[in-house]
Amino acid sequence: MTSRPSFLLAQLSDPHIGADWFDDQSVPRLAAAVESVRSVRPQPDAVLMTGDIADHATDGEYRQVQELLGPLGPLHVLPGNHDDRSALHRHFGVPGGDGEPVRYSVDLGPMRLVALDTTIPGEDAGALGDDQREWLDAELAAAPEQLTLLAMHHPPLVTGVPAWDQLGLAASDRRALGEVIERHEQVRRLACGHFHRTMSGELAGRSVIVAPSTYVQMRPNFLSDELDLTAEPAGFALHAIVDGELISYVQAVD
Repeated sequence: MTSRPSFLLAQLSDPHIGADWFDDQSVPRLAAAVESVRSVRPQPDAVLMTGDIADHATDGEYRQVQELLGPLGPLHVLPGNHDDRSALHRHFGVPGGDGEPVRYSVDLGPMRLVALDTTIPGEDAGALGDDQREWLDAELAAAPEQLTLLAMHHPPLVTGVPAWDQLGLAASDRRALGEVIERHEQVRRLACGHFHRTMSGELAGRSVIVAPSTYVQMRPNFLSDELDLTAEPAGFALHAIVDGELISYVQAVD
């Protein structure tokens, strides 16, 4: 008998609502991604947005996102380097009302979602300092038996693409995060955005999946320091719990 998912989480990333640095289609493309998520059967139980939600972090852009995502299930967001922590607090009720990092955990039943804030206000690259790692260590220790998905904007990976690696996490932060994760076997996967490209890798033996953007994709160029944008199809990730295992997919937007 075929097993069915006991839980389904849709991951959208990097819609950059309000952006015009590729074209001005960020809004209709997020709307198309939402319709694609709505076509998934069964419907996802929750939605994760892994950052760069708004391009200019204005209240108007975040209101557009709220309207576009309204038809979907419970929403969990974290900031990207284009986002504003206080604005996310106002519009989505996450921590960070006074500009402190947006970090939290939520029990989703078969899955525990732990969200980290890898942003440095005003900068494109990411960081994960001692305070965040200490918080994460304690948060993971509080629920050692529950299957956990760790979410953040900046992937803790070295890609070999100079333009991407300049915008990622420092090597010391990646190593220190890996040391925390090694202590907590329940962390099954890390879900990220930022690189506008579907990719996978590993940190401390755990798989890392990077979701594509709903706005514009980036082509891997291993010889250039310049970002190489491409009009490839948008997409989103799906994370399913099947017989106690975490299975992840990437789906192109129809």
